[in-house]
Amino acid sequence: MTLFPRRLSTALLACLLATGTATAIAQDRGLPDIGSSAGSMLSPARQAEYGAMVLAQLRHAGYVLDDPLLDGWLMDVGQRLSGASDRPQQSFTFFMLRDRQINAFATLGGYIGMNAGLVLAADREDQVAGVLAHEISHVTQQHVLRGAEKAQRESLPILLATLGAIVAAQQAGGTSSGDATSAALMTGLGVLQQRQINYTRDNEAEADRIGIRTLAHAGYDPEAMADFFQTLQSVVRMNQGDERGAVPGYLQTHPLTLTRISEARERAAKLEPTLANTAAGPSNNPLLPPGLRIATGARSRQGQGSTGDFDWARERLRVLSAPTPAQAIREYQQMRAKAPLDEARRYGLAFAHQQAGQHAQALQELGPLAQARPDNLWVQIALGESEARTGHAQDADRRFEALLARMPTHRALALGYARLLGERNTREAGIRSVAVLRPLLGGAGDDLPFQQAYARANEIAGEPVRAGEAWAEAAYLSGRPEQALVQLNNLKKRDDLDYYARARIDARIAAITPTVLELRRQGVHDEEVRGGRLGFGVRTGR
Repeated sequence: MTLFPRRLSTALLACLLATGTATAIAQDRGLPDIGSSAGSMLSPARQAEYGAMVLAQLRHAGYVLDDPLLDGWLMDVGQRLSGASDRPQQSFTFFMLRDRQINAFATLGGYIGMNAGLVLAADREDQVAGVLAHEISHVTQQHVLRGAEKAQRESLPILLATLGAIVAAQQAGGTSSGDATSAALMTGLGVLQQRQINYTRDNEAEADRIGIRTLAHAGYDPEAMADFFQTLQSVVRMNQGDERGAVPGYLQTHPLTLTRISEARERAAKLEPTLANTAAGPSNNPLLPPGLRIATGARSRQGQGSTGDFDWARERLRVLSAPTPAQAIREYQQMRAKAPLDEARRYGLAFAHQQAGQHAQALQELGPLAQARPDNLWVQIALGESEARTGHAQDADRRFEALLARMPTHRALALGYARLLGERNTREAGIRSVAVLRPLLGGAGDDLPFQQAYARANEIAGEPVRAGEAWAEAAYLSGRPEQALVQLNNLKKRDDLDYYARARIDARIAAITPTVLELRRQGVHDEEVRGGRLGFGVRTGR
């Protein structure tokens, strides 16, 4: 992925702003205070602000993979684990990065990022859950929070060194400079996150111990964490001749030893079957609450808590993390040359054809899958999308409308249909799209794909004020607060605003302005705004 230098510099400086700015400035401007002493720990609200800023800047740099189906799967696994943790009241946000390096990290506010490579390296969902449980434990045991003060001292030299690496990569030129720049940024962010959390052997042991217990309480196989550690060791052995890939990023920040693997297995073996919240189906015991059951007998190696969506999520992720759709198609062709593709990989191949704009080929794979898996939402959504894009809009509408009648608040389903309606660019389609999205509106304040879809729906439905507000929110969530502010100030100039719309816009301007002012004070400007070129998702007023 090639990124423009100014975007990388903005992301780096924004992270520097979040971690290295003086406490007084942070308090004056309403920005996260990461420099508090141990005697005045960050409030949960401040921690959440910092985590949201990190996510926004990673989006700005192009690393976050915002896909509603994958988001739903990851949040399902993560929320099940967090609900079974020592602090179920803690708020968590889980997000996927498109990088195929094996890595994951936690930061303040319960924000946990996972690379695509980690999911692709896993054999089953329980192993992914093991990594998430470990990262959740770093948050619940306050390992992240304890490292905040140290992060302020160390973030400046780390970010300056990273910036130097980026400049050198850009000066090198050639087709690989973008990849080198990306690697430099991710290395800097990875080191910064590692220093912030300040992992120690004790912290790692505690996160393993608490994480394994969380796995068991959530209904997953508690041995999965040790299994994945062994998988990572196998990756290291296979890559011993490749200096660049010798040690996965996750092992650089989470040192692994044979003792650690043995201890993880011993802890898992000592756990007795527990009351588990599972997706395997309702209990037959009428005395238990719905969705709960007593786990009896030996724990399944497939994991009693599995969502059942891991194989489909992994293949979708394989496609979206590939450099190009054509390369993803070649990957599946190579797999097929070795052995027949299973259902999930046939779905992946169909989705790769979709991404390449080859919807007729996608339909050839999806038709038989839909007959075999009529209740599989991953397949049904993909089939509806290909139907709509091959001239069978009525078939697609019937499919989506039937699914929505059963699941009106399903996020991925609603967003998928709304996007298809938005492509028609008619007022009627816009009105229907707004109606489809309305049930999700209450909890969508920090949902970037929703804001983009809602903006487009209102735009073609003839509701420019609502569209402008949503485009501004999308810009803000994408790490472009200056563009969001421009959009909102343009909206204020309209003469058709009612009292409620003006109040909403004024409130968002007041919330966003301190961040923009502090970025400018640090010398960080949005060049697209300064040059009069507004970026994606930003619309001017009337």
